[in-house]
Formats: sequence, structure tokens, C-alpha cells
Amino acid sequence: MAGYAQQFRQLDDVLSRNKAFWQFMPFAEKDSVWLQTHPEMCAWLNSLTEQQIEELNADSDKLVAALSSWIPDAAVLHQLSLCQPLSSMDIDVPYGLNTGIPGRKWTQINAFNAALPRLQLPWLEWCAGKGHLGRILAATHDMPVTSLEWQQQLCVDGEASAKQLKLPIHFVQADAFDESSDTHIQSKQHAVALHACGDLHVSLLQRVVERQGAAVSVSPCCYHLIRSEIYQPLSHTAKQSTISLNKHDLRLPLQETVTAGKRIRRQRFLEVSFRLGFDSLQRHLLNNDEYLPVPNVHKALLNEGFVAFCLWAAEKKNIELRPNIDFEYWQQEGERRHGIIERMELVRQLFRRPLEMWLVLDRVCYLEQSNYDVSLGTFCDKPVTPRNILIHAERKDS
Repeated sequence: MAGYAQQFRQLDDVLSRNKAFWQFMPFAEKDSVWLQTHPEMCAWLNSLTEQQIEELNADSDKLVAALSSWIPDAAVLHQLSLCQPLSSMDIDVPYGLNTGIPGRKWTQINAFNAALPRLQLPWLEWCAGKGHLGRILAATHDMPVTSLEWQQQLCVDGEASAKQLKLPIHFVQADAFDESSDTHIQSKQHAVALHACGDLHVSLLQRVVERQGAAVSVSPCCYHLIRSEIYQPLSHTAKQSTISLNKHDLRLPLQETVTAGKRIRRQRFLEVSFRLGFDSLQRHLLNNDEYLPVPNVHKALLNEGFVAFCLWAAEKKNIELRPNIDFEYWQQEGERRHGIIERMELVRQLFRRPLEMWLVLDRVCYLEQSNYDVSLGTFCDKPVTPRNILIHAERKDS
């Protein structure tokens, strides 16, 4: 227990010391937040080409080395956020199980299953969807699966597939947040959740602890999808932290930079710069220096240009556009801010995995304080899925 709790406290200390580099909302800023405190770093950031930014985003070691001059804790942060691969077994998977499952998802499911210990316990598949994970659990572990899912049609489809494949899977249509779901968590059972979002996987961990379940394995995802406005720590250790995380902060671990094609990059540039240009315009018109978010936009509208976007956004936010607006000026302002945000996000990238590990270790410490032996590691490489962390816990007295 001391190992994980100590790692959490070390991470917590370093993240707390460096809040100025990661805990803010780049979109709300008109200029770099470090102009006064770190002018030399800002000058370096401004000197970077688009290709250099892309290379640094793709290579964490190179990013650590580059930022260490201004963020002395960069190397320590990187070291504390490393997560070792879990051992995995070679498993013979029966032919035809992957019917209807996208290839990348099937690869994730196989890797997740291969990293799970064979405890010879019945399974509970939490937030099961159509039971894609349940299929491989039932087929390769020779144990029955209860698949809990709140969407009725997904249960119907999953039940039909399981029947066709002759697998011992029973679907339960239930709300994972409702107390009635507790009845499906048994003491002699292995509960699993692959990429259950936010409070859904947290709820499973809490229910398993309350019901003294024998084992639970989760791969956390979408940490920002919580019911409260501020993150509620689970463990005694995390509750002592001075770090307070809102939903925007909780999105940071999910902002994985991936290489995209030229068309996708261009579309992303247009949308972000248009949003920022309109934001600068509305601040000017309303004499208000606060960021104004606008709803999701149909990508086709971006092809109609900045003026069309502003007309659409103004209508959505009930803002009257004055005559004779210099739209070209505000578009250029949006493009300027886009470049600044891109560089601020490059620095925040350094804290993406450390913050994810902070959240994961909170869950690990919670399970340890609740009488569970816990193992922590990755079940696949990042190209398969960036959300590749697996928490596995077994109750000590089971």
C-alpha cells in the first residue's frame, strides 16, 4: 500500500507545484498565460514550426527534454507517470466471436482479456453495451457472464448474438447508477468494465467494495463525465490533496494528440480559429472579456467561410452583429489566438499522463484501503487505445 500511496503523494506534490502550467482554460486566454512569468519559454514556443510542434507532441521524451529548462520537474513528472505493461496470456479465441465488432475494438477486447487473471469466478460485465467483452470472457474462461446494460435494444441485440454463438451470457437491463443494480454484484464474482466512462466505473468500484466482491478489473475512461461539478476523491490519501479538479481539468488526460491527415488538420484549424475569432469579436461587441462557448457546428458550415460562421454563432447566442464589421480582422485575430493556444497546449501535454495517473492512483489507493490487493499496468500499447491502463483488484479475504 505504501508504494501506490507514496507515488500518489509524490505526483500530487509535483502537480500542485506546477499548477500554473496546466490548470487553466487556454480557450479563455487572449495571450499566453506565461508572458510575464516565463518570457523566454514563450519566445521559444513562438519560434516553433508546425512540424516541430507535431514532433514534440508525438515524442514525450523529446518534450520533457525541451521543457526541462523552464519546468525543472518535467523529468520527475514523466517518471512518476510511467505505467509498466501487465503480463498477458496467449489465449485461443474461437472463430466467429468477432462478428459485428470493429477491428480496433476487437484488438482492445482481446488485449484486455489476455491481461485478466483466471480466477474461475462468474463474470459481471458492467455497462456492457452489446456484450462484446462478455463474449470473449464466456468463451475463453468457461464461466457464465451477467451483462448489465441500461439500453434495452443493446440488451436485445446482445442476447440474440450470445444465443447464436451458444454462450452462457445473461443480459440485465438496468441503470448502473440505480441502487437496484447492487443486487447483480455478488461476493463470489469477477466484475469488469472496459472503458466505462467517469462515474460509471467509479460507481462499480464503490459497489464492489460495499458488496465485498471477490475481484474487479477496470480500464478507466472519460474522467470528466461526472455528476458533480468538482471531482470527488475516493481515497483517504487523495482527500488530503489541495488539488481541486473541475470538468475542464478532467478533460486534460483525454487530449491525446494523434497524427491526422491534411484535410482533418485543416478542418480542425478552421473550426478552432473561427471559434476564437468569433469569441474575440463578441468580447469587443459586448464589451465583456469572458470566453463565450458556442454549440457544436456542422462541418459543412466551415466551408462557407468565417462570415457565415459568425452569422450562425451570433444567432445561436442571440448577439446582434453591427454593420461594417471588419470580419477579416477578427478572422486574423482568431488565427493568432489559435497559434498561441496550440503552444500552450503543447506545455499542458506534459501534464496529461501525470494527471491521469493521479486519478488512477486515487482509485488504486481507495481499493487498497478497502482490503484489496491491487495490480496496476497497461494492457496494450497506445496505438491500440490511449486509455490503456488496467486496474485489477482482489479482495484479501476471498
